[in-house]
Amino acid sequence: AELGVERRFVPESCPRTVRPGDFVRYHYLGAFPDGTRFDSSYDRGSTFNVFVGKGQLIAGMDQALVGMCVNERRFVKIPPKLAYGTEGVPGVIPPNAVLHFDVLLIDLWNSEDEVQVQTYFKPEKCPRTVQVSDFVRYHYNGTFLDGTLFDSSHNRMRTYDTYVGIGWLIPGMDQGLLGMCVGEKRIITIPPFLAYGEDGDGKEIPGQASLVFDVVLLDLHNSKDGIAIENQLVPESCERRSQTGDFLRYHYNGTLLDGTLFDSSYSRNRTYDTYIGKGYVIAGMDEGLLGVCTGEKRRIIIPPHLGYGEEGRGKIPGSAVLVFDIHVVDFHNPSDSVSITVHYKPSNCTALSKKGDYLKYHYNASLLDGTLLDSTHSLGKTYNIVLGSGQVVLGMDMGLQDMCVGERRTLVIPPHLGYGEDGVEGEVPGSAVLVFDIELLELVSGLPEGYMFVWNGEVSPNLFEEIDQNHDGEVLLEEFSEYIQTQVDTGKGKLAPGFDFEKIVKNMFTNQDRDGNGKVTAEEFKLKDQEAKEEHDEL
Repeated sequence: AELGVERRFVPESCPRTVRPGDFVRYHYLGAFPDGTRFDSSYDRGSTFNVFVGKGQLIAGMDQALVGMCVNERRFVKIPPKLAYGTEGVPGVIPPNAVLHFDVLLIDLWNSEDEVQVQTYFKPEKCPRTVQVSDFVRYHYNGTFLDGTLFDSSHNRMRTYDTYVGIGWLIPGMDQGLLGMCVGEKRIITIPPFLAYGEDGDGKEIPGQASLVFDVVLLDLHNSKDGIAIENQLVPESCERRSQTGDFLRYHYNGTLLDGTLFDSSYSRNRTYDTYIGKGYVIAGMDEGLLGVCTGEKRRIIIPPHLGYGEEGRGKIPGSAVLVFDIHVVDFHNPSDSVSITVHYKPSNCTALSKKGDYLKYHYNASLLDGTLLDSTHSLGKTYNIVLGSGQVVLGMDMGLQDMCVGERRTLVIPPHLGYGEDGVEGEVPGSAVLVFDIELLELVSGLPEGYMFVWNGEVSPNLFEEIDQNHDGEVLLEEFSEYIQTQVDTGKGKLAPGFDFEKIVKNMFTNQDRDGNGKVTAEEFKLKDQEAKEEHDEL
């Protein structure tokens, strides 16, 4: 005689229950007390969808549904007076029939519902949140209110990318994404009138279905965004900042906005080397590298329209915001020359170094970021060269000019005056600016340019005869070498300092042996000033 309700399964979580006026979607089996089935929503393959408490159901079902949770299962016994009474339903339900219903509630909502947002993770740092017209990239699992999965971006292994608030999404999602931070995770519950409404999507989502989206926001930007720069370390001393046309060497870690690493120069153990402001790198990096100091560390955040755009590249997905943490190792300009800073210069400086002089000096060699490359101090001996003879890089030849013995100076040498684009394998990186701290210890004055040997006094008028010791009219290399050695030993002549004696003498002899037969005759033998005079007369 009375309505009977048996709660056969009640879920642990029940955030809301059915109230009069709610709209519900449920499955049911309808049977008579003897077990004979008269109806089933399962057989039709769709839920029964109806408002509760508005007379759209038999009175007993209107009452039995009140207080149910989604996923709750109830066994309901409805007496005739609360069902189809004395008339029944011709051909289906006889008069005065008691009805049994096995009910499973799938969904419920109310026309006054709004989008519900439950944030279950929010990062500590949240520099910006989603606003109307922002472009977002997010992953989601989409389920119905009973937990049935209908879609997942995770399964496709691709984010969902869209503008927010301009009608590209269902209204409820447009609302639910507003205010999110990158990295935030939230559950967005959307009633059907803010989702796919009475008709559903025609595929996976039935009509009048509430939708639940478990969302994690990976990325957001606005088409009006420029690059953002966060200075992490700026050296106290910054004598120069990068400009358009400079060539930079820098290390970087490249990540997406959610922290996913997509590239790193550190993993390759090699800097990234490029000109800036000339389109060799993406537009955002071209801009972000301007105004940096050597040794500076900064974070450059680049929106996709200044990065790799809608298509992306390699490990970088389309429409991705890029984050580069960079460390500037060095930079220079192709127009740079050698920079010289004198730290100490003796007051009693009587001779300045010049081309051809033989120099002995100590140095510490480093990169612009302070990385030590080499040091004569650690070797315990000086570095010895003939200035201007090509024994060192061009920048060093230039930087050692006009030094006094005892002077200390620092040379900064750009790569085009150093070791160039190739560097020295295992020692000097390609395109590296070099820094040399130099102390000149000894200077031996060289000979005039073009001379390998000069006389300290008058030249003998019988020079050939003196060299030709056996007076056979021919001078061999051995005779020539012995004679020059004697002149040097006795102080009558001077060889260019810093060169190998045998090589110099052989070179001098070859110059005199004009027919190349290994012998010098009196007709072939000429002093340098005599050669110059004859050439002048011929001209």
